Formats: sequence, structure tokens, C-alpha cells
Amino acid sequence: MKLFKQKYKKDFVSLKINLQAFNNLLVEVFLLILWEQNKQKMTKLSVNINKVATIRNARGGNVPNVLQVALDCEKFGAHGITVHPRPDERHIRYSDVYELKSALSTEFNIEGNPNDTFTQLVLDVKPHQVTLVPDAHDAITSNAGWDTKKHFEFLRTKTEAFKAAGIRVSIFVDADPEMVIYAAKAGADRIELYTEPYASNYPTDKVKAVEPFLLAAQKAKEAGLGLNAGHDLSLENLQYLIQTIPWIDEVSIGHALIADALYLGLENTINAYKAQLL
Repeated sequence: MKLFKQKYKKDFVSLKINLQAFNNLLVEVFLLILWEQNKQKMTKLSVNINKVATIRNARGGNVPNVLQVALDCEKFGAHGITVHPRPDERHIRYSDVYELKSALSTEFNIEGNPNDTFTQLVLDVKPHQVTLVPDAHDAITSNAGWDTKKHFEFLRTKTEAFKAAGIRVSIFVDADPEMVIYAAKAGADRIELYTEPYASNYPTDKVKAVEPFLLAAQKAKEAGLGLNAGHDLSLENLQYLIQTIPWIDEVSIGHALIADALYLGLENTINAYKAQLL
């Protein structure tokens, strides 16, 4: 036996090393699978760059460069870019939308009221997602979700047209289960919850503030809808929303993120927001 061990000692050592290497490989593969699964489940951050365009348009010229900021957002880790072109083009211009589509490498989300001009723009550009928002042409910002029951036929027709072009459709709604149900009936792939009421009430009672959003989110899950959220989300209130409703697919954040970037820098800010989504 002693002679056998001596004779094959090197082989045993080699086998032991190979087994250890194999075990290490299995661990690495397992961790990689877990990482990929978590990455797929992680809520995505889409940066709304309207505010950047507003700053540009206030002075004229091309500073800051909207396209470059969008590309930098991607480079710094944003999962997508959102724009909301309005008829008066007071921030994002229609020409910006065409330019962005040809340059972006992450998901592109175009939101707005689906009038004829907007509809044609979206069908021309074919972004990954269109978010239907019921804002008036002169609204400073979106301030309510759709009454999906009242506007059901209109939304159904628009949704059908966008989906026929291969575009994912999200309908902007208040945290009202009935509105969620009719969005699903209209054929939407997702809803986006209008989160301004949550953000406004968060400082005084975050549990009460999030309650209607949790109920609406549960109704969306039951209806087989994907779930987005946006409006007045910030570093202050984002993490609690995600912890309470972890199946949110995507948040779209612009105003607060760009405001924070003035102090923290754009790269640091994007990473700070992504950290809230973990």
C-alpha cells in the first residue's frame, strides 16, 4: 500500500487539485446564475432627460448636448432613456427623438399623449416602449393618470396600433384598481403608476402613502400586467417603494435625478439611484 501511494502520489495530488478546481468552477457558475437572475429581476432605471433639454432650450444652441447626456447616462449605468415630447417642443424636440433612437444602446421609452402627431412619431421611431399619458398640451408636467374606463375605446385602438408595430405599451394610471383592470382590457403590456401622491405623502406617513400603490400593483400582477412607476420619485422615497413593491419592472426618473446631479455629478447620481433598487 505504501509503495502504491508513493507510486501514484503525484496522480492523487493532481486529481485533488483538479477536483478543487472543478468545485471552484461550479461555485462560480452558480454565483453567475444567481447574479443573472437577480439582474433580470432588478427594477430598471430609465432616466428621463427632458430637464436636460429644458436647460438647453432656455439658452439656445446645443449646450448641454441632449444626445451626449443620454449616451453618458447609459455609460454611467442607466438601463434606459425616457423622453416626453410635447406639441410645443419646449424641452425634447421631435428631432431629438429621431437622433436618440439611432444612437441609444439601452431601452428607449417615449411617453406622451397619443394625438395623431405623437402617434406618427412613435410609429416612425419604433422605441422599445411607448407610455400613454393623458396630459394636456399646455400642462407643465403630467398630473394624473388615464380614466381608462372612460377612454377605453381610444386607448384600445392606440394600444392595438402600437403593439402591431412591435412596440411595448404602458398606460399611465392612478393607483386605482379599476383603472388598472381597464388598462389590461385595453390590451396594455404594462401600466405606469403615477406616484406623485405617494411622494407627497411619504414624509408624513410612508406606510399609508404606499398602501394604495401596493393594492394597484397587486391588481396589475393578477391581471398579468408589467409594472412601471414614475413621477416625483427621489433618493428620499424610492427605496421604500421598491422594498414594498419589489416586482416593479421599471422606474422613470428625471427631475429629481437631474437636480441631484447638480450636486453629486451625473455618474454618482445614477449609481445612487440604482443602489435604491437593489
